[in-house]
Amino acid sequence: MGDRWQVEVDRSVCIGSAQCVHQAPDRFRLDSAMQSHPAEPETDANERILAAAEGCPVEAIMITLLGSGEPVFPPEE
Repeated sequence: MGDRWQVEVDRSVCIGSAQCVHQAPDRFRLDSAMQSHPAEPETDANERILAAAEGCPVEAIMITLLGSGEPVFPPEE
């Protein structure tokens, strides 16, 4: 079994660019306020989700390993 991720969007940072929706349309949604949220906050590790997080212009998407909370993105500095 592969890694499981916790995906979060910091709505105080999200600018509604929808880059995440374009990268992973089945994994992110925009609400009526044009703010992003994950379709499934707990999910299997997925390259499209990681690409969406990396492509977010304001780094509003955080990914951690489910259970341990170890950061996947953004990486610890």
